[in-house]
Amino acid sequence: MSIDVGAALIDGELELLQDGQEVHDGIDQYRSFMDRSGICVASLDHGTRVIEANLEFTRQFGRSLADIRGRAFCELLHPSVRDKLGQQFVHLMDHQRARFEGRVIAVRPDDTVLGGELTGLALHGEAGYVESVMVLVRPDREHRDDLLIGRKKLLSTMEARVIEGVAAGVSTVQLASMLYLSRGGVEYHVSTLLRKLKASNRPALISKAYSMGIFRLGSWPPRVLPEFVK
Repeated sequence: MSIDVGAALIDGELELLQDGQEVHDGIDQYRSFMDRSGICVASLDHGTRVIEANLEFTRQFGRSLADIRGRAFCELLHPSVRDKLGQQFVHLMDHQRARFEGRVIAVRPDDTVLGGELTGLALHGEAGYVESVMVLVRPDREHRDDLLIGRKKLLSTMEARVIEGVAAGVSTVQLASMLYLSRGGVEYHVSTLLRKLKASNRPALISKAYSMGIFRLGSWPPRVLPEFVK
């Protein structure tokens, strides 16, 4: 059996596959192909469980091949991106699209973040149905190893509501009215959030919160994930 992969071009820099090229069965050949690619590459089965991954993938994700093989790919991701990327994989399997690109945030075993850009490619078998999915992840060039997202209960319920309001552009006066606080009370919680997230001002606070995966991606108004609320 062979898989006609087609052409895959990421950001105009890396042409992984040429039209008509065939990737034949055989784990050794497949690993060799992936290891030569120079980026994080993994193959997923029809249930989006990891079949194979190259050395760069295991290094960047901080896990051994034995640890990730057979696991659902989305289990390796931060909760803020699981639903959105999961829907994209469903579209691939349902032949609604041949590929997709999106933002990915993975969580390593030590709770550090791996951020990057993900491309998913549907691989069709001889019968024309989607047999597997190839996932390519280009990690961010900026190292984020010092950023612990930790799936920790970082915020109180009130702090979560305050940071959601700030992210939505709600003024201090409006927030005070919505949350039954004084203006000073709102400013107190904002100051606490600035210290907790080590941000210098409100825009930096919201950027830091998004980079840490505190907000659910693709949600408006912004919503803090329950994993971060005490």
